[in-house]
Amino acid sequence: MIPKVFKEVIDLGDGREISIETGKLAKQAHGSVVVQMGKAMLLCTVVSNYKQSDVDFLPLTVDYREKFAAAGRYPGGFFKREARPSDGEVLTMRLVDRVLRPLFPKDYHAETQVMIQLMSNDEDVMPDALAGLAASSAIQLSDFPFECAISEARVARIDGEFVINPSRSQLKDSDIDMMIGASADSVMMVEGEMDEISEEEMADAIKFAHEAIKVQITAQMRLAEAFGKKEVREYETAEGNEDLQKRIHEMAYDKCYAIAKKGTSKAERGNAFADVKEEIKASFTEEEMEEFGHLVGEYYRKAEKEAIRELTLTEGIRLDGRKTDEIRPIWCEVDYLPSTHGSSIFSRGETQALATVTLGTSRDSNKIDMPSYEGEESFYLHYNFPPFCTGEARPLRGTSRREVGHGNLAQRGLKGMVPDDCPYTVRVVSEVLESNGSSSMATVCAGSMALMDAGVKITRPVSGIAMGLISDGDRYAVLSDILGDEDHLGDMDFKVTGTSEGITACQMDIKIKGLSYEILVNALQQARAGRLHILEKITDTIAAPAADVKPHSPKMVTRVIPNEFIGALIGPGGKVIQELQKETDTTIVINEDPETEEGIVEILGTDQNGIDQVIAKIDSLMFKPKVGNSYQVKVIKMLDFGAVVEYMEAPGNEVLLHVSELAWQRTENVSDVVNMGDVFEVKYFGLDPRTRKEKVSRKALLEKPEGYVARPPRDDNKGRDNKRRDDRKPKNRS
Repeated sequence: MIPKVFKEVIDLGDGREISIETGKLAKQAHGSVVVQMGKAMLLCTVVSNYKQSDVDFLPLTVDYREKFAAAGRYPGGFFKREARPSDGEVLTMRLVDRVLRPLFPKDYHAETQVMIQLMSNDEDVMPDALAGLAASSAIQLSDFPFECAISEARVARIDGEFVINPSRSQLKDSDIDMMIGASADSVMMVEGEMDEISEEEMADAIKFAHEAIKVQITAQMRLAEAFGKKEVREYETAEGNEDLQKRIHEMAYDKCYAIAKKGTSKAERGNAFADVKEEIKASFTEEEMEEFGHLVGEYYRKAEKEAIRELTLTEGIRLDGRKTDEIRPIWCEVDYLPSTHGSSIFSRGETQALATVTLGTSRDSNKIDMPSYEGEESFYLHYNFPPFCTGEARPLRGTSRREVGHGNLAQRGLKGMVPDDCPYTVRVVSEVLESNGSSSMATVCAGSMALMDAGVKITRPVSGIAMGLISDGDRYAVLSDILGDEDHLGDMDFKVTGTSEGITACQMDIKIKGLSYEILVNALQQARAGRLHILEKITDTIAAPAADVKPHSPKMVTRVIPNEFIGALIGPGGKVIQELQKETDTTIVINEDPETEEGIVEILGTDQNGIDQVIAKIDSLMFKPKVGNSYQVKVIKMLDFGAVVEYMEAPGNEVLLHVSELAWQRTENVSDVVNMGDVFEVKYFGLDPRTRKEKVSRKALLEKPEGYVARPPRDDNKGRDNKRRDDRKPKNRS
C-alpha cells in the first residue's frame, strides 16, 4: 500500500528551501520525520517508553550519527562500519539535548530516545543546523508530554549581512558562526564563535536567527495539524503534599538563608546544608519517612534554592559572600612544567586548570573524517575533567560528552588568536585539577597563558568568564564568575570568551521564558567588565608571547621547493630523507601542492645546527649553476678521464671535469694537474651539445699559453662512416 505522505516546506528567502516530511519512513517509531535541504536528508525518530523508569530524572538520549554511505564513502578502520561517534557528532548531540531536555516535565522519567541520522549528504549544507528542527518536528508528531515546539538555526555574518544556515564555504568569509536554539517566544540556547565582535552585534545576530526559527516552528505546527496531532499520553506522577512542603519550608528556609549569608567555602556550606537536611529528616517518624520520605529531599532542595536566590535578589549577597559583579581571587603561573613546550596554572577561587602546549609538524594535525566534512585542524584543544577535581571517586569511562563540549568551547575561544602563518601544529591540553564553577573558562585563561609561554605568537591574550542570572520576573541579578551551585539554581548560565577588542566565543543555556534582549545585553556588558578584570591578571603574569620557543622545544623552519626536487630529497625508498633525519636529529615533513607545483618542507628540531644541515641539503638540491658563471669546486674523486668535482656552495652537487678541460696543455694523467681535495674555480658552460652532459672547464679561466695551437676536432661522422665501411667488408672465414 502506498503510504500517505505529509510535507511542509520552509522558504529561506534566497532560493533555498527546507522540507519536513512524514508518513513514509519508520512508522513504528512514536514520531518520525525526514528533513531535507538541498541533497542533505536527515531521518529523525523518537520513542519513549510508556512505563516510568525507577530514577528521579529524565533518562533522555539524543543520538546523532552521520552514515558514510550518505556521502558515498567507506568508513575507515578494519571493520568498515560506523563505530563510536566522532567529536563532531557528539557536539551536535549536545546542541539538541540542551534545548529539548528542559521542555519535558520535571516528573517525566520514562526512557526516551531521539535518534537523528544523516542519510544523504550535500557538501553545500551543514547538517548539524537541521538536527534541532528534525528532533522537534518528530516530537510534535508523537504523544510525548512536551511543552512547545523548538528549532535551531545557524547564523553567520558575511560582508555585514546575516545569513541563515550558510554553507561551510560561506563560513570562511564570516565573522560570526553561531547556533541558536529557541521556542517561538524564548531563546534557549546559544553557542558559537566570533571574530572579536561587540555585545550588541551578538544580540543582533541572536535576534535575526530567532526570527528564522519562528518560521520553522510554524511549519512544524502545520505539519502536526495535517498529520493529526496525538493526544498527550498520561503517565504516573508522584503525588505532592502541600502541607509537607510548607512544613519543610518553614523548617529549612531561614536556616538555609543564614548559612548562605555567611559566605563560607564550598565544603563548609555543603556540610552545613547537609546538617539542616538531616535535622529535618530526624524530625519525622519512621512511618512518615516510609510514606513520603522521597518528597522530603525534594522539598528541602526547593527551600534551599529559594533561600539562596532570595538572598541574592534582596541583599545582593552570594553563597561565598561576594557581590554580584565580584570576581573570585585569581593567581596565575607560567613555565610550571620544565619539560613541556609551554605550561601555565590558572586558579580562580576553587577552580584550577593546568594547561600544556605541545608544538609539532603538520603530521601531528588533528584529522577530521566525517561523512559531512573531511579536513584537519592545526590548532586543537583537549579538556580533561577527572573525578578528583570535585572530590569524588567514580568510574573512568573514557572521554565524556561534557569534556568534548567544554574542550570545543575553549578551542573556539582561542583559535581565532592563533595566526594563520603559525608554522606549528599546536595542541593544548587542559587538566582540570579543581572545579567549583566554570572550569571551561579557566581552561581558556590557562590555555592563553600557556600559548604565550610556549612562544606561539597569538594576536592577543584571551580570557573567559561564566555568568549567571537570577530573576523572579520583576527583579533580576546578573552574577559574574558563578559557582557550581549558582549554575544549578540560576535562570541562565552563559560563558563568554574574548580579548580586549571583543567576543571570540560563547555558550548560553537560558532557563527562563521571555528573557528580554535588554537584560541579555546588560549581562553581556557585565561579562565584559569581568573578562577585562581577568585579562589584567593574566597579562600581569605574562604580558606577551615569549620571544622564542624554549631551548628544549622544537624549532620549525619551512622551505618551499619545486615539486621536481622532492623526489631527490626523499630518495629511492625514502633513503635520503630517512638518513638526513637520523644524521641531523630532525623531523622532516613534505607536503606537495599540485596546484602550485611546489612542495612545502617542514623542518622540526631542537638543535639549530641540525636544522641548518637540512636547509643546506635542500639548498644544495635546488642549486642550478648559470651558464657563463664561475664557481669554486673541490675534487672528490679521481678518474682516468677526468676528476669529479663538487660545488662548494652546494655540497652534494657533482659534475665531471673532463681531462681535456683541466689545462691548455695536453694532460696524460689527471694527477699531473689536480689531486684529491684540491679547491679551485671552474667555468660553467651548460649542457655540452655533443655529450648532452653538463660541461665545466678549469682551463677556460687560465690564460692561454703563447703560441698555443688547438688540435682540430675529431670528425665523428667520418669515424662512424669508416666503421660502417669496415662492417660491409667480407669477413675471412678461413
